[in-house]
Amino acid sequence: MGEASQGSPHHRVPRGNRQTGHQVNSWSGSIEIGVTALDPSVLDFPSSATGLKGGSWVVSGCSVLRDGRSVLEEYGQDLDQLGEGDRVGVERTAAGELRLWVNGRDCGVAATGLPARVWAVVDLYGKCTQITVLPPEPGFSPPTPVPTPPLEPSAPAEDSTWSEQGTSGDEAFTVSPAQARPETFPNSLESHNEFASMELSEVVSNAILSAYNGGLLNVNLSSPPAGEAPGPSGTATSPILTSNDALLFHEKCGTLIKLSNNNKTAERRRPLDEFNNGVVMTNRPLRDNEMFEIRIDKLVDKWSGSIEIGVTTHNPNNLEYPATMTNLQSGTIMMSGCGILTNGKGTRREYCEFSLDELQEGDHIGLTRKSNSALHFFINGIDQGVATPLTPPVVYGVVDLYGMAVKVTIVHNNNHSDRLRRNNAILRALSPEGALRRAAPAAQAEPERLLFHPNCGQKAAITHEGRTALRPHATDDFNHGVVLSSRALRDGEVFQVRIDKMVDKWAGSIEIGVTTHNPAYLQLPSTMTNLRSGTWMMTGNGVMHNGTTILDEYGHNLDRLKAGDTVGVVRREDGTLHFFVNGMTQGPAAWNVPPGVYAVVDLYGQAAQATIVDDVEVPQVPEPLPEGNNQVSPSSPSSGTGGSDLRFHQLHGSNAVITNGGRTALRHNCRSEFNDAIVISNRALRDGELFEIVIQKMVDRWSGSIEAGVTAIRPEDLEFPNTMTDIDYDTWMLSGTAIMQDGNTMRNNYGCDLDALGTGARIGMMRTAKGDLHYFINGQDQGAACSGLPPGKEVYAVVDLYGQCVQVSITNATGPMDNSLATSNTATEKSFPLHSPAAGVAHRFHSTCGKNITLEEDGTRAVRAAGYAHGLVFSTKELKTEEVFEVKVEELDEKWAGSLRLGLTTLAPGETGPGAGSGPGLPPSLPELRTKTTWMVSSCEVRRDGQLQRMNYGRNLERLGVGSRVGIRRGADDTMHVLVDGEDMGPAATGIAKSVWAVLDLYGPVRSVSIVSSTRLDEPEGTQPPSPSSDTGSEGEEEDEGEEHSLEGQNQVAVMPTALEFLENHGKNILLSNGNRTATRVASYNQGIVVISQPLVPQLLVQVRIDFLNRQWTSSLVLGVITCPPERLNFPASACALKRAAWLLRGRGVFHNGLKICEKFGPNLDTCPEGTILGLRLDSSGGLHLHINGMDQGVAVPDVPQPCHALVDLYGQCEQVTIVTPEPGAASGKSAGTQGDMEKADMVDGIKESVCWGPPPTASPLKSCEYHALCSRFQELLLLPEDYFMPPPKRSLCYCESCRKLRGDEAHRRRGEPPREYALPFGWCRFNLRVNPRLEAGTLTKKWHMAYHGSNVAAVRRVLDRGELGAGTASILSCRPLKGEPGLGFEEPGENCAPPREQQPPPVLLSPSLQYAGAEALASKVQFRDPKSQQTHQAQVAFQVCVRPGSYTPGPPSAALREPPDPHFSPAELEWVTKEKGATLLYALLVRVE
Repeated sequence: MGEASQGSPHHRVPRGNRQTGHQVNSWSGSIEIGVTALDPSVLDFPSSATGLKGGSWVVSGCSVLRDGRSVLEEYGQDLDQLGEGDRVGVERTAAGELRLWVNGRDCGVAATGLPARVWAVVDLYGKCTQITVLPPEPGFSPPTPVPTPPLEPSAPAEDSTWSEQGTSGDEAFTVSPAQARPETFPNSLESHNEFASMELSEVVSNAILSAYNGGLLNVNLSSPPAGEAPGPSGTATSPILTSNDALLFHEKCGTLIKLSNNNKTAERRRPLDEFNNGVVMTNRPLRDNEMFEIRIDKLVDKWSGSIEIGVTTHNPNNLEYPATMTNLQSGTIMMSGCGILTNGKGTRREYCEFSLDELQEGDHIGLTRKSNSALHFFINGIDQGVATPLTPPVVYGVVDLYGMAVKVTIVHNNNHSDRLRRNNAILRALSPEGALRRAAPAAQAEPERLLFHPNCGQKAAITHEGRTALRPHATDDFNHGVVLSSRALRDGEVFQVRIDKMVDKWAGSIEIGVTTHNPAYLQLPSTMTNLRSGTWMMTGNGVMHNGTTILDEYGHNLDRLKAGDTVGVVRREDGTLHFFVNGMTQGPAAWNVPPGVYAVVDLYGQAAQATIVDDVEVPQVPEPLPEGNNQVSPSSPSSGTGGSDLRFHQLHGSNAVITNGGRTALRHNCRSEFNDAIVISNRALRDGELFEIVIQKMVDRWSGSIEAGVTAIRPEDLEFPNTMTDIDYDTWMLSGTAIMQDGNTMRNNYGCDLDALGTGARIGMMRTAKGDLHYFINGQDQGAACSGLPPGKEVYAVVDLYGQCVQVSITNATGPMDNSLATSNTATEKSFPLHSPAAGVAHRFHSTCGKNITLEEDGTRAVRAAGYAHGLVFSTKELKTEEVFEVKVEELDEKWAGSLRLGLTTLAPGETGPGAGSGPGLPPSLPELRTKTTWMVSSCEVRRDGQLQRMNYGRNLERLGVGSRVGIRRGADDTMHVLVDGEDMGPAATGIAKSVWAVLDLYGPVRSVSIVSSTRLDEPEGTQPPSPSSDTGSEGEEEDEGEEHSLEGQNQVAVMPTALEFLENHGKNILLSNGNRTATRVASYNQGIVVISQPLVPQLLVQVRIDFLNRQWTSSLVLGVITCPPERLNFPASACALKRAAWLLRGRGVFHNGLKICEKFGPNLDTCPEGTILGLRLDSSGGLHLHINGMDQGVAVPDVPQPCHALVDLYGQCEQVTIVTPEPGAASGKSAGTQGDMEKADMVDGIKESVCWGPPPTASPLKSCEYHALCSRFQELLLLPEDYFMPPPKRSLCYCESCRKLRGDEAHRRRGEPPREYALPFGWCRFNLRVNPRLEAGTLTKKWHMAYHGSNVAAVRRVLDRGELGAGTASILSCRPLKGEPGLGFEEPGENCAPPREQQPPPVLLSPSLQYAGAEALASKVQFRDPKSQQTHQAQVAFQVCVRPGSYTPGPPSAALREPPDPHFSPAELEWVTKEKGATLLYALLVRVE
């Protein structure tokens, strides 16, 4: 290979001339040529020549690239436009210049500063499949050759185009240094010393040639030698494509189009005023297999819809251009969104997974008409498949710059980033590996130590000998920080990194995972989750596979990690992928991961630097719990599979996607598609075998939800319909509460309602040996749904991911499930604390505000100083997901009309233009804020950019008063929610952008507001730092009355075997003292977990006393048990981050492995004062009881596995606890009260606050309630059947003054959809009735309103026998009083009197206030003698009922009352009238005694 000798005027190195004899038109792009200083004998060949680094210059298209980066655009002639027979060469001159020769013409200097020793490089890329090296011109003599290594291939023959040759061949390529440079290349194509040619016709090969000589390398691309058969692609030749025949936009175009860049660029004028009239077409018809590709250069965020592209038979010279191309009714095929339109009509609704409306600036769209007449579209180089099989032979390319699309440019493959984008897309499409891996030289052994690969993201750097990766300019850029391991991971090998540095500027943080792509060949994306093949990543607390989320709630949230924390990943021999956070396994994240994967770290957002950690012990993955206790958390649905082979079948509905090794099913495009997502089990169910799934994701967009059942149709024989209830044979389904067979309803009001289930709920199906079909909800058998399933036929489980239900996973539980973790349907609903005003709240108003606004109190209070408008205020920062921005109304100015307006906007407050800080840059009111997308609620209307989207939403904001609180929240499902006085009004709008600010308009009567909320972190409860404000929680609703809490009063407390003490292994902020019986948190608000060393013994009460509280923080201690050995457990920052074998009580909730499984259990632990004694006890059946000040609060968790250890988390306010020894009998069930005391019946109303907070009393503070006992004796005198009433301890609840004050009951509550207020029955005693199974399922108690119906003693039995109130019921309120003669009053009808035939039964009258419904005129009094005291009393009776919303009409009182009605309610809404049958359900019998 020659160096230029002294005096040598030129030193030439050749590159390929290609002749239009053999091309493959399946690919875009063509030959690339250049030089490299890399020795080919030791070179690890990349996928294309543009990937060469370390001193490489390559001409690609008409660009010159140095080490993969463009240094010269628009150089010479476009190589991609050359045809077969064309010749191309490269020359290195003595001056170190690189020159390109095309067909004998010098294209000029392409680069300078080349080293003396370079090799020529040829890349047979894309369409170029064969070249021939041309000999030097006759008369040339080679220079004295420089000794070089023999020419040998460094890669397998099938991966390269190397051929061996001797020294004579080398010399034949050299040019005599004394010879003058020729003006042209020789025309002869004869070659005596040429490289052996290689033909590629089916795949793109990494075909890179190198020459050792120092002369001119001149090559041509030729057809196969005579006598050889043509390649698979055929021998048909295409006409030579010259530069003046290149695809351009036609000069005739849409009325708003402006062409530039030699008609390669089209731009729509006035893009903010006009959205159409932007059609452009190609200047000539497309050839077969010719790629027409454009790049999106500019978009505007104003319109809906975006670019459309396709083909048309219309000649642009004769066409009258339409406003939009989809208006053409003939000869036109267009891709619009993700569908295909033919002649303006939709022919394929879901053509591909990409939507053109979602593409960004820089993305590429292409199309080609194949020789077989099939039309294919390409997005960023990825073939989307056949759009239509029959395309006319003569078509023009057409682009419609519609809506958001403003500017595009035709791409002729002359841009390096475009080439790499397509190259990687093609390679990813070919194989998960991304490219064929080349064998490493035998002399290089695989490195044992894990390092980062030097090929890293554009903004990343590798230091410390490959051990550390960083983003040097982390405050300037948030992405392009992807780094990979230098070698593939071995099975069981942990790759772990430590976060060294964080920045606070960005959202998001480190992401970690594995990929099958070799880093040497991979063009790294801006973020790793953009890769659509061979990649598994943990991001936040979810797991993504190929850019699609497969687990929503998995492990610790990586976005909450700090500097010093560690994250790791390991692929085990069984193909499962596990992630680690601070050494703790987060459980299996994916299955069937192939071997030989590379570790990948994405230094994204806040993560700025990470270092590989050596000597990592692989934590043992805990074994699944024994059968019966293998409850599966929704966060890891397959963690306890029990070895079942049940999976989802590979055949499914068109919108369904099966992932996670067949264990997970999800609906594709869940916000645009609601059906066509049926999935079926991979085999028939055995008799008695349970097929159970867990709901993992829902969307609040559609009506209806999941449907489940069984079918006798084999998957191979099933033509999947839109919904499974469309099948008319051999199918049994549960839809809502209806049991359907073959599409017909067999039974309504089954014991469960699938439409009411939420995320985390489990649904199971089982066919018994008798042929009965049973459903299980959260492990509980709902009874036989139907019988008579054919015993001889196989049945398959079938699930329809319909409507709101988007994703489910199989739990693979076989046989009846243990119901220890059965939860209510509301177990996963989020509730938000009602923040109180306090100094130091994190939220602030931005200094940019309306001109009439004055900010006070350090930006936490906003006052409108004048007028009624110009009152806009913004949050200082973007709202995080699920973060609430809440204000309280301080002042009202009643002279103005209107209401406060609030919402979310994508307008950053600091970008409102000049003068914005003082107001002139902002509009006078929120509906006029349209410079960026804004969603808002005004009164009860929802608007987007001022346009009305929805009416009658939530509570009318015009009714806000002084002290009212109103908040805004952006949900994790991209919805906007408004909260009024802490109550979520539901989703107001969908499709909310990721980066939004809260915005309020102090308009009309609202003059000033103050912020009452704090910054919330979107992580598991209990892990965020408490803010210096109070978090009191809110009182529970009554819908929890179906929960069972037994007293276990018969159990006896065991004797303490040894003195209890805390374990030495504890949180890092804990200091133990007092013989390890006292634990003190000495720093911060977390890292305060302690565990009692001895396991819990059944009937042993373990108690701790709260010694000290720090009111600086919110929240308080967490109590619970763990079943894993605590001696070597690496405790997280808070107990709520424990993800395995943990049951915790926090606030008023019960949590299992970080997920809430029960709400409103017992008193609120966050409000426990100093001196409170908290205890845990296991009963004989394994139920975990909570004791407070010696009082048993009932079973919090049934069937806790043993052995288990008590755990206390000194979190937030709680800074010190001490173990106390219980006195004998202190925890006996009898101490909790007897009949007549406040038993667990106190929990019937969802209150369960059976403890009056204070120092632990020496005796129970509760005395027998005489009023409760008196009412109970009167109820017994009514001689009503006991079967009508709930059994003890849920039988009754007293609302006398002493009992309700002891519980702290509020006078009024809200319930139903929409919420409506009602009064608690103060002064009465409530006897709870057994309710309809529909009510037990929890659907009606939440959705229906609560009201009261006054009655009399004679009507009670008849009402109970009917089971509901109805017209004709012989009670006072069931008919209006009849007007009699003056002075004579009125009579009520007799008990058995029927109404006249011509008279319709009167309506039922109800009231939300018992003060009105229980008035003497409406609930007659009766005298009775107390059998105990023999005293005479007066008594009244009434019914508490659930009322279906919309079935009644509110109105003014119709009865004459001696006293004024309840002043809390508006007189116009005090009386509710209903005429509908079935509009009420009996809830309780109420008794009042005077």
